[in-house]
Amino acid sequence: MDKLDRIIEARMKLKSRFEEKIRNTPSLADNQPQGTGDPNRHGMPKLPVGQIKTEKWPVLDLGYKPSVSLDRWRLYIDGEVENPVVLKWEDFMALPQTEDVSDFHCVTTWSRMDIPWVGVRLLDLAALVQPKDTASHIMFYGYDTYSTNVPLAEALKPDVMVVHTADNQPLPHDHGGPARVITPQLYAWKGAKWIKRIHFMKEDKPGFWEERGYSNTGYPWRNDRYDEE
Repeated sequence: MDKLDRIIEARMKLKSRFEEKIRNTPSLADNQPQGTGDPNRHGMPKLPVGQIKTEKWPVLDLGYKPSVSLDRWRLYIDGEVENPVVLKWEDFMALPQTEDVSDFHCVTTWSRMDIPWVGVRLLDLAALVQPKDTASHIMFYGYDTYSTNVPLAEALKPDVMVVHTADNQPLPHDHGGPARVITPQLYAWKGAKWIKRIHFMKEDKPGFWEERGYSNTGYPWRNDRYDEE
């Protein structure tokens, strides 16, 4: 069995293991979602509550934009996994590549719709390293020291990707190039720019913005922006 066959087999096992949890997440199962417009492909209103549609793509970051050349880029995938790996750029590009079109919802109230992406599904990266049964959450880390936490039931959705292409062009440096995480069913801060590490955890813990008062979950159709405690 070659690497691709192993990834496909592990992918199917992960999908089966998390299928029910994924199906019951708010961005798929909320029977009273807040927003306007025709239903998106998941049945939620196209424009979440409190959002304004924009054609532009505003740039938001921590004030530091790391420059990482492709020959120096590494993606570390570790933690509660059977087979931790360190991927070079050529390793990453040799994995199954997925094309998808999805929306991008920023917590600062703007949404950019129907962005064409190319990248590797988080599901396929997880299949590569095989999460242990103890794994329940992921922490994404960027080269800019950013971090953000996501439950596995969210991370393994088919539209969650590590992307290297947007709008049919290489992902711009300002938006996290050469590669960033996108989380279309959550606010965009849940996807780290300039992705460096994907760490599987056996329990949840907050990331950068979560420690500073942002919601731990970030569901756009529930206006779930900030910690209410």
